[in-house]
Amino acid sequence: MLTPLAPARTGTLRTGLVAGIAASTLLLGACAGRGGGDAVRDTNYVARDVETLYAEARSRLDRGQPKVAAELFGEVERQHPYSPWARRAQLMAAFSHYLARDYNKSVQAAQRFLSIHPGNRDAPYAYYLIALSYYEQISDVTRDQKITEQARTALTEVVRRFPNTQYAADARLKLDLVNDHLAGKEMEIGRFYQRSGRWIAAQLRFQNVVENYQTTSHAAEALYRLTESSLALGVPAEAVRYAAVLGANYPGSEWYQKAYDLVQRHAPNASATPAPAATAG
Repeated sequence: MLTPLAPARTGTLRTGLVAGIAASTLLLGACAGRGGGDAVRDTNYVARDVETLYAEARSRLDRGQPKVAAELFGEVERQHPYSPWARRAQLMAAFSHYLARDYNKSVQAAQRFLSIHPGNRDAPYAYYLIALSYYEQISDVTRDQKITEQARTALTEVVRRFPNTQYAADARLKLDLVNDHLAGKEMEIGRFYQRSGRWIAAQLRFQNVVENYQTTSHAAEALYRLTESSLALGVPAEAVRYAAVLGANYPGSEWYQKAYDLVQRHAPNASATPAPAATAG
């Protein structure tokens, strides 16, 4: 069974890049004050001046109440829509939803911020927050990978738009993990097709890994599986070709050893295939 991707969870990110960026780029310097009751209904619709309301939202966030904070940041915008604080509150609401693990609301809030303020200095962070919200929802490879595709698209957008930022640097690292995860899904399906005797369908999945995910950890196994499928389909020359590619790129891997043994047993005369280093001589 393929080991699923285990992305960094929210607890790690709170103390890492996402929390640091939020603190350095979004928060007002003089946010102080502590709030009253814990329930959102106690503070939600009480009219207050913008500084007090924003400070209360920040206080709730600092006290580990992101759901309440998100509602209060929303109130900043509702009660004071034309103040400079409203723009900051929009993105802080998205960040608060993210910390509360309400990722759909985080994406919606960040997208709304971008639709209203596309050229704002904090737009890169909004794009990054959208990508993180999708990334946190990546599921096991046995499930549908729509969210994983959305995470890849959003992370790629961060890199494309803001290539020289710290957001892009982190997005590139996460893209490597996302691509590995998607390749793992292809391998899972391909192996299922092999077990079912659907060799052509399996071949297509493994070819996709080799062509589109060749830098992932699954590429060597994909080449071995292509060797297997080619032999099952009665094209030993293709099997030898895949084994040769495997040997050229992963000469010391267990997958090449297996591919070499397979070709020697089932297609010894198809073509010369160099022996793995571990068995040579």
